[in-house]
Amino acid sequence: MKRRRPMRWGPGFVPLVAAGLLFTAPVHAEPVPHRVVSMNVCTDQLAMLIAGERQLHSVSALARDPNSSAMANEAEAFAVNHALAEEIFLMEPDLVLAGTFSSRATVNLLRELGVKVEEFAPARSFDDIRKNILRVGELLQRQERAGELVSELDAGLAVLKARQPPGRSIALYDANSYTTGTGTLANEIFRAAGLVNIAEKLGISGSTRLPLELLITAQPDLIATSFRSYGGAPALAQENFVHPAFRALEAEKQSVGVPVPNMICGAPFTLEAAFVLQRAAARGQERP
Repeated sequence: MKRRRPMRWGPGFVPLVAAGLLFTAPVHAEPVPHRVVSMNVCTDQLAMLIAGERQLHSVSALARDPNSSAMANEAEAFAVNHALAEEIFLMEPDLVLAGTFSSRATVNLLRELGVKVEEFAPARSFDDIRKNILRVGELLQRQERAGELVSELDAGLAVLKARQPPGRSIALYDANSYTTGTGTLANEIFRAAGLVNIAEKLGISGSTRLPLELLITAQPDLIATSFRSYGGAPALAQENFVHPAFRALEAEKQSVGVPVPNMICGAPFTLEAAFVLQRAAARGQERP
């Protein structure tokens, strides 16, 4: 008696047994979400870039903050949420986008109430940006739009690579003397612009304070500071910028302002920060 080979089922089918006969039926795809809520400034912007008309209902309050969001103007078109479970639940979302650092209480309660919540880790590289764009595209069933954004990102990176200045160094020196080293999106932006991050050379990982003495000893070609506005009022966070030693270094070296909202979250607009830095480096090379 011949042994029957086990049946192999292709993707998209599941076996059903009825009346002793074997049938196959297509697996139904997830329904397209029609009422999406985002509660994180980075997922806010990815959703705004990818969602179809009227698909995105609400974004976080930070999405309208020009100090945090590169799409503050676009966010005005959507309802605002404050990452509160009761508030979001009453919006009747069929999908909630959150960050891994979003309120755990809100995420857990929404899931207990049966709301679908998808979490995203912060992008720390351009590869992370690609993955997050494609994942949002899958969740919103807007794969074509997500693919367009990835192509835009890769085209911009290719332009940056073709124009890289040779070996100029940079140090990010932000409010409260903070800098960023390896494992950060800022460091990847510096690399894309063709710049050598002083913090990386010093063995700094993540974000931490950079002592002024180390900054002066490193002698970077460019010093990057943020465009962050405190409304014109004096701020203790910016006291490091008025130190005589820093002012002397800044006068000797090339200072460049970086667009902070373009560096907080990963998206095609992140490229703008790299282009700003690359153009500044090119201008510095032209100086006598």
